[in-house]
Formats: sequence, C-alpha cells, structure tokens
Amino acid sequence: MSPRILSPRAIFAIRMYTRRYHGDGIRRSIGAVSWTEFCAYDNISNPKKGDFAGKVGVRCYEDKGTLMFQFARYQNNQVFHLNYAKEEAKNYILSELVPIYRQMQFFTTEKQYTILISKKGKITIKGKNKKSEKPLVLSHNRKKKYILPENEPIPFLIELGVQAEDGRIRDKKQKKFRQINRFLEFIRDVSDKLPKDKELTIVDFGCGKSYLTFAMYYYLKIMNGYRVRMIGLDLKSDVIQHCNELAKRFDYEELTFLEGDISSFEGVNQVDMVVTLHACDTATDFALDKAIRWGAKVILSVPCCQHEVNAQLKNDRMQPIFKYGIIKERMAALMTDALRANLLEQAGYETQILEFIELEHTPKNLLIRAVKTDKKQGNMDAYKKVCDEFGISTTLARLQEHEGMTV
Repeated sequence: MSPRILSPRAIFAIRMYTRRYHGDGIRRSIGAVSWTEFCAYDNISNPKKGDFAGKVGVRCYEDKGTLMFQFARYQNNQVFHLNYAKEEAKNYILSELVPIYRQMQFFTTEKQYTILISKKGKITIKGKNKKSEKPLVLSHNRKKKYILPENEPIPFLIELGVQAEDGRIRDKKQKKFRQINRFLEFIRDVSDKLPKDKELTIVDFGCGKSYLTFAMYYYLKIMNGYRVRMIGLDLKSDVIQHCNELAKRFDYEELTFLEGDISSFEGVNQVDMVVTLHACDTATDFALDKAIRWGAKVILSVPCCQHEVNAQLKNDRMQPIFKYGIIKERMAALMTDALRANLLEQAGYETQILEFIELEHTPKNLLIRAVKTDKKQGNMDAYKKVCDEFGISTTLARLQEHEGMTV
C-alpha cells in the first residue's frame, strides 16, 4: 500500500477500528471470520483520481458452499463485476481499493459504519446502530422485485394468458413476464421527462398482441396517475379488434387500437412518446422519422430484421470478414442501430443503445432510448464518411433529408 496515497497512520487507524468492532455482528453474520478474512463493505466511493470507477459496490454470497464476494465497479455508465473468495477479496480491497478511495461504508447485522479519509490522510469514523435488522441473504440468485408484482392478479395479464386466475405467472410465460417488466423499467427511467400537467399522447407502432401497450397504460395511468391517450397501431385487423375489445372490457377509455401502416399513419399531430417494438426492417425507420417530426419527448425502439444495410454492405478491406454470412448479418444489424442513434443525436436527442433483455431470451435485445434535448450532437460528416466507405444509404437518413432535418 503506497504511503504517497494513504499514510501508515491512516491504515493503522482503519485496522484498529475494524479490529475494535469485528465482534459486533460480522462474525455472527458471515460465520466466525475476523476482519482480516472479511471486510463487509457495502459501498466504496469518492476516488482520488477521475479515471477510476466512481463507486464500487460489494456483496457476499454463497456458491456451492463457498463464501464469495462480488465487486461491482460503476464506470462510464457501465458495470463491471469481479468475483473473489475470502482471501482474494481481502487482498483486492486492501491493495486495490483502499489506496484509491476516500469513502467506505460497510454493514454488519447490527451496525452501519462510514469511514472518510481526507486528502491529508485524516480519518473520520462514524458508526450507528441499524434501525431494523434484516437477515443476511447469501443466495447468489436473489429474488427480483418486479414493477408488476408477481402473484397479484392483474386483469390484462390474465386475459393475455401471462397469469392464471390466482395471479400465478404461467410457466410458459415467465420470459414474457420478465420482458414486460424490463420494458416498464425503461418507462420508469424516463417518466420524469414526461409532463404530468397535461394529457400525454403515446403511440405504440407495431403493437401486435399489445402486451407492452396494456402494460404501459396500466403502469402510467393506473399505477402512477398520468393522464394518457394511448394508441396502438398494427396491420392485423383481428389483433386490433381483439385488443379494442379487451380495452373496453377493462374500462381503459383512453386506450385505442388502430389498423394501419406505420409509414402512412397520420392520426395525430403531436406525440409525447413513441414506442416501437420489433418493427421489421425499415418500419423502425418510418417510426423514428415520425417521432422526430412530432417532436416526441421520448423514443423507445427495439428494432429487428435489419435487412436494408445487410443487403448494401460492401467494403474490400472487410471482405475476409463479410464473406461469412452470419458475421456480416450481425455486423449490419449493429451498424444499422448505431447509424440510427447518430441520426437521432443530430435531430436533438440524447441517445443510448441499451440491452433490452438477456440475449439468451431473444437475439433482438438492443433498445434505442432517445430523450429530446434540442441540442444537436454527433458529427454528420463522420456519419456520411462511414456510409460512403461501406456503401450504405439508410431509409431514416433519406426520410430526414426529405424533411430537411439533416445537414
């Protein structure tokens, strides 16, 4: 441990402090291990240099009878996980984390401790009793808390076959239930961008059987009290008829389903949020174009079947890679969504590409999330250079150029 970063006196103070308190619950909660074998840190934060992770979270769990520790490093909007056994965890904390971070919080079954280290190495230690004691959970697979609670009957989930009458999630619909809740997490994360003092207009392009459309309505209107007018659009007339019947049965008066094509839809003049899930190929581009023209505050899009770029993709230097069809197809899909994100940034949206649901459940697992800021970002010249190099011309770019919205 380098004295340039943390003085021997500071190290000694931390060690004496943890030795002093090691018997108040750490032994009982973890299984009779001293502080030298285990430090129950929960959060380590406030790095001395900006190029380190802003925070490191730590938790213990049991794996096949072995006590393990998982470190979660939060850096640049990403999370990196490391898993260590006791001795490795202790060495990692003392050699890699303590010299870098100025603040540590750790918990026992009875107390909560905070250690603050000043720039000069001065130690401030605070300890307080916990208001309530929770049992220590060592299971690596924690029970996830969903936005739509499990085992609580919800009418639309029952009618759509996700739940049984008693609220139990049907075995074959477990993945669908997780997908619905994951999508609602994205809605929750952007809900503060939506005004609460007016009726919101939300359009779901390519709504299909409308699992997510009903879920959005239920979450925003029933659970959180938003005033909403929601429209689901799809090409299948029988699906639209069924969804309208369900909305009427549930008294969802502001939820309407219409039959139609995304490219020709003109049913509204202003929209607050546009959602498009698995709109095939260029249908996603038409949906994004309309969202931009309407000035939608939030756009959530999960594209699929990105055939357009795949059919155009050419580059002599990349031929050794593109000659493998599946590789070319996947690269084309990623490039398509990255180019869409760049055009959204040019249109004044703060844009991210996020994992929608685990790849094991569906290969269509990327979500484009765009929030309107009116600040143009990105580099249009660089965008055009990439398109020229790979022989690409995208539908969204042509639509935006036609509207005079791109440089």
